[in-house]
Amino acid sequence: MRSSNTSVPPDNELIERSAREPAVFATLFDRHASAVYRYAAQRLGDHLADDVMSETFLVAFERRSAYDLDVPDARPWLLGIATRLIRKHARVEAVAWRGMVADLAAQVAPDFIDQAGARIDAERLTRRLSTALRRLSATDRDTLLLYAWGELNYEAIAAAMQVPVGTVRSRLHRARRHLRRAAGIDNLEQETDRGRIDTAPQHS
Repeated sequence: MRSSNTSVPPDNELIERSAREPAVFATLFDRHASAVYRYAAQRLGDHLADDVMSETFLVAFERRSAYDLDVPDARPWLLGIATRLIRKHARVEAVAWRGMVADLAAQVAPDFIDQAGARIDAERLTRRLSTALRRLSATDRDTLLLYAWGELNYEAIAAAMQVPVGTVRSRLHRARRHLRRAAGIDNLEQETDRGRIDTAPQHS
């Protein structure tokens, strides 16, 4: 009796196979396109998200021979490419911050937004956070948003940005401290990684 159980190959196997069978790379697109689109849309708006998503996979396909085949999950790599492409649209992104809605602000600062909410209304708080985001350095902002909107853990962010994990920690601490001050919260408590530091989030 034949088993009906078929294993789904991880991303690194698909990328390796795509060197011989380029069409296999389409499976990687099917698997991660929605995550790349969502991340780009949150940063730039829907009107540019399609372009960033398409270019991300075009760049990834062209550079697939350089992919580290020891890494089974290609999502950090793809979001890293998307992040670098988004930097081309800095002016558009700056405008997007001004129109930031409260739910996106809450994703960036979920653990202390309620604390500020006791003293400031949601609209004013969102404006303060959007201004604070615009004033962050590009690298600190990218790190924070890969964490908050890209849903990557510290190690995955390090891979996406090609920096040590310690650098990711420093950038996140600095960015979140800046946002706390913008929100009017003075007690800078030790931040936690909300469970992402050791275990990357699971995505279907």
